[in-house]
Amino acid sequence: MKKLYVGNLAWAVTDEDLQSLFSEHGGVASASVITDRETGRSRGFGFVEMEDGADAAIEALNGVDYKGRALRVNEAQSKQRPGGGGRF
Repeated sequence: MKKLYVGNLAWAVTDEDLQSLFSEHGGVASASVITDRETGRSRGFGFVEMEDGADAAIEALNGVDYKGRALRVNEAQSKQRPGGGGRF
């Protein structure tokens, strides 16, 4: 299972849109567009977990125009932040 980062999403893209787009390249376990906690608006990126076909999806979709924006697709990086990531 691989988790992919999908950036530069159009504001109107939904979880279902991501699911549909990526399912053409393999099995999608989950797809979610990240939204702002306060406004509920899309933050312009999301994550897709793929059971298989992740590399093919990256190859096929990175840089492709989707709903007027050039997608940025790559393998998601871990959330580790140096120094604990706390606020001052």
